[in-house]
Amino acid sequence: MKRYNETKKAGIFGIIGNMFLLIIKLITGLQARSDAMIADAFNSAGDIFASIMTTIGSKISSIPNDEDHNFGHGKAEYIFSMFISIAMMLVSIKLIFDSIISILEKHTIIFNKYLVIVCLITIIIKLILYFYTKKIYKNNNNLLLKSNMIDHRNDCILTTLTTVSVILSKYNISYIDSIVGIIISLWIFISGIKIFTESYNVLMDISVDSDTKKEVIKIINMIKEIKKVDEVYYIPTGYKYVLVLTIYVDGNLSTKNSHKVADNLEKEITKNINKIYKVITHVNPI
Repeated sequence: MKRYNETKKAGIFGIIGNMFLLIIKLITGLQARSDAMIADAFNSAGDIFASIMTTIGSKISSIPNDEDHNFGHGKAEYIFSMFISIAMMLVSIKLIFDSIISILEKHTIIFNKYLVIVCLITIIIKLILYFYTKKIYKNNNNLLLKSNMIDHRNDCILTTLTTVSVILSKYNISYIDSIVGIIISLWIFISGIKIFTESYNVLMDISVDSDTKKEVIKIINMIKEIKKVDEVYYIPTGYKYVLVLTIYVDGNLSTKNSHKVADNLEKEITKNINKIYKVITHVNPI
């Protein structure tokens, strides 16, 4: 519940901050005919959507296991992350198209000091959101938070580029504005692909990382009663895994003692490896 509450709080802060940025960016961008600022505004609209998805997805993923969902609802976190990534890619394609049209038709940008002010406000707000979300992400290892954290960081960099294009427009170098609009859009698209891939991998039951596998083997090797291990499977249920494996013990051990070995293994793994919350162990004699 704590994980959900912290994620929900980050989502609400993201909605409020990005709603404010969307309004001031769109108004200023349209007045100055700045493709870069308008692209930045649409990026903020995407950020609002991402924050809403973060709040909803985190709520669903926090629901415990039930009769229909034996391993809980953790994968909802990755389904909603995939929604965010698809939205990011669609928006970026539209913005790239608009920026290219602006270059071909030689649109000019009207320099406006308020464009610079909006950029500076955006950078400050996004830096605050980035460090806040990063802190919560480190505590909870939530892909939805990671998506938002990366987005806040990228926005700081991209808005800096927007600021440069705005300043250059004062000297009648307008084409830079559209080029920056394309760069921003491409950056959004690439970020969307990365989030989509990570979400897709979990939904397709990708195995745990090699370091965690080594930790599991290390714990198994510490239990001398285990003679052999086989059929090891890691099943993602969200941000954590269920480990299913078969161990072989001395055939002369009683059923009670052999299951004690399995119980001991399960306790050691779940206690020492945060990524694994449940271990299912089959015991065979050797």
